[in-house]
Amino acid sequence: MSSTSSEFLTKFETKSNRVKGLSFHPRRPWIVASLHNGVIQLWDYRMGTLLDRFEEHEGPVRGVHFHQVQPLLVSGGDDYKIKVWNYKLRRCLFTLLGHLDYIRTVQFHHEYPWIVSSSDDQTVRIWDWQARNCLSVLTGHNHYVMSVQFHPKDDLIVSASLDQTVRVWDVSGLKKKAVGSSDESMGSNSAPKIGADLFGSTDTTVKYLLEGHDRGVNWASFHHTLPLIVSGADDRQVKLWRMNDSKAWEVDTLRGHVNNVSCVMFHPKQELIISNSEDKSIRVWDMSKRTGVQTFRREQDRFWILAVHKEQSLLAAGHDSGMLVFKLDRERPAYAMNEGGANTASQLLYIKERYLRMFEPGSGRDIPLLSIRRPTGQNGSARAIAYNEAERALLMCTDAEGGSYELYQIPRDASRGASEAPDSKRGLGLAAVFVARNRFAVLDKSRQILIKNLSNEVTKKLSPPHPTTDMIFYAGTGMLLCKAEDKITLFDLQQKRAMGEITCPNVKYVIWASDNKHFALLSKHMVMLARRDAQKIEHLATVHETIRVKSGVWEEGSTKTFIYTTLNHVKFCLTAGDSGIVRTLDAPVYLCKVIGNKLFCLDREANTLTLSVDKTEFLFKTALLERSYDEVLRIIKRSKLCGQAIIGYLQKKGFPEVALQFVNDGKTRFNLAIECGNIEVALETATKLDDKDCWHKLGVEALRQGNHQIVEMAYQKTKDFERLSFLYLITGNTEKLTKMLRIAEMRGDVMGRFHNALYLGDISERIKVLREQHQPALAYVTALTHGLTEVAAELEASVPEEMKATCQPINDASLLFPPTPIFRDNNWPLLRVSKGYFDGPVVQKADDSNVADELDGDIGGGWGGDDLDLPGEGG
Repeated sequence: MSSTSSEFLTKFETKSNRVKGLSFHPRRPWIVASLHNGVIQLWDYRMGTLLDRFEEHEGPVRGVHFHQVQPLLVSGGDDYKIKVWNYKLRRCLFTLLGHLDYIRTVQFHHEYPWIVSSSDDQTVRIWDWQARNCLSVLTGHNHYVMSVQFHPKDDLIVSASLDQTVRVWDVSGLKKKAVGSSDESMGSNSAPKIGADLFGSTDTTVKYLLEGHDRGVNWASFHHTLPLIVSGADDRQVKLWRMNDSKAWEVDTLRGHVNNVSCVMFHPKQELIISNSEDKSIRVWDMSKRTGVQTFRREQDRFWILAVHKEQSLLAAGHDSGMLVFKLDRERPAYAMNEGGANTASQLLYIKERYLRMFEPGSGRDIPLLSIRRPTGQNGSARAIAYNEAERALLMCTDAEGGSYELYQIPRDASRGASEAPDSKRGLGLAAVFVARNRFAVLDKSRQILIKNLSNEVTKKLSPPHPTTDMIFYAGTGMLLCKAEDKITLFDLQQKRAMGEITCPNVKYVIWASDNKHFALLSKHMVMLARRDAQKIEHLATVHETIRVKSGVWEEGSTKTFIYTTLNHVKFCLTAGDSGIVRTLDAPVYLCKVIGNKLFCLDREANTLTLSVDKTEFLFKTALLERSYDEVLRIIKRSKLCGQAIIGYLQKKGFPEVALQFVNDGKTRFNLAIECGNIEVALETATKLDDKDCWHKLGVEALRQGNHQIVEMAYQKTKDFERLSFLYLITGNTEKLTKMLRIAEMRGDVMGRFHNALYLGDISERIKVLREQHQPALAYVTALTHGLTEVAAELEASVPEEMKATCQPINDASLLFPPTPIFRDNNWPLLRVSKGYFDGPVVQKADDSNVADELDGDIGGGWGGDDLDLPGEGG
């Protein structure tokens, strides 16, 4: 059977120099790649970011490997050096020297502090990386040793060489000597084995010599659990070997590559062998049938190295222009949610192994409904399913034969237990979805839309809105969403025309809300929320993600909140545009239904899971945006929402009065109170803080509101004498102005004295200031203008003769006096700062007068406090 050509399910890809070595980190989403130009790259394949570069090797680095537990990686290169790196410290710890030619591969032992390496000097070496010395040199190959590997459990090593052989080495003796010696030497003083290494080491022995390849062998790998070995060679063949305690033999040969096989490995979870070659292909072989099942090809690049992840179904391959991390199969389970009706509960239908199962989130009942035909081939598993409750019909789409579907009729009594699979109706098509009670639409390979009845007969044939349409999605009765390149078009099957269009690249899934108007479009790294009207699609919100988006579901009974998952988070997105994290995930899940605080979902093994979530944040934000303040207040009282993030969000969205409810920090509380004009809270907080800057801000806000009593207090606290004098001028407070004059005199503030005298209309004080400052001409003209003839006569003698002519008074001059205030007892009519829903009672009640009752924010009658008492006044 010839293998089918497949597309890579690529998870991550890099462009770089030729990749010669690869290793997955055992726990983190990291992969390390060693390049032909001497660089070692550390990548986060989940985020798609380069974490680090290590550049101390001279020449190509052909081998690299992560330690299972320690933060270490080992590399070997054409400079004959093995380097051990600490990736946390981001530096090389030490270099192991001993090989005499290029080093091909390096690997840490899973348990012992050992490194094994193979080299073009025809040897395999075992090193102790803790003692930093060579424990053993394994000689026997008579050509380059291309690869070497520890057995995952036993004390064995397998090596492959261009001498056309594969050797399996027993290292149990070395283990006893190296690992056990420290224990033994503690208890006994046994004599050394003289001559033990005289004719070569007795610690490592060749257990098996596998011969069968006609050309040099490039790679050999152990199976992770079975006594099997797989090897690939320049004879273009992949050979499978079996071993027991006494011998090893060839089981079969896998032929198909048309150039040198560079690397070959067993799949960690499935009975598969993966090989890659200089023929620019990766081939997947069925281990039991020993036939090819899949082939992945690249146009230009020869493949050199493979790596498999031990825990996840991930593979990586290095080629001439970079590397890629990929999967062989989709791990997303096929499922469909049936929301039920008045008499039926919501049901989750999903495919697990070879059964269609039904799970009821409400009751927790989980039963098999139908036995599905066993999938054939590598792409035969279900990609998606659609359910028609009215006719109990199920559409199952697969990637088999380039895209196909099967239509099943679920028996009425299926809920009592799984029945054998009825004959399904099959057909070819890129996608199939129900469009009416007894009709479904198929996008065939010629990009035409076929409308079929439940007998699988074509009733209508339509051309899609765009000739490049490559996917169709359910959009309600008689409607489809058609994907063409980066456009999604709402297509009316009855009218045969497009009803609306929206741009959203690479859409993979569409999830509809309960109102059948709001929907979410999911692509690899984006979630877009939209709403359809009669003639258009309206864009609502978009969220971009750096990590892959996996699934999503609308909040129960809501069209405002969409909940979705990435590889490691459950997140939310509001139609208003806000988004955030609900919780973290240990492993990817696929959301099916939200009921209360429970998320019902499936994992990659199609097991049903229930996750508890705290929905407070997005319920709070939704209530806030809808201005449902009762709900906001209820959430504030009951929840533990706090922190700078929520305060920052409230400020950004223009809700400082709500943010005030969360804050205990004085400075933040003061700033929020000023922002929302809550003068009482601002005064209370400023009094506690007693900070000059706070008093200044409070003064500015109080002045804006016309609350001059608090302005006065603020100016007094900041000792802002000029502003205080001007405040007393415009409020007509002559008593306080007189006091300000005396304070200015005591402080030696000449301009302050003059201004206060001017504000008070105190002519004699102004003349006195001018005389003291040696300004006789100004003092003279001031006295003369205001009719103080005696004082003027006294001053005339001191005025220079040349200035007397200019010191004549103006005929119509009049004396300035401060204005008479309209209100003397209370604040001015305040700028009305409407009390918000969240503003508490005022700190201090206003006067009982009718006027005071009208004035929001009044802090009592009179002129406010006075902390500018003069010495000797008893203050």
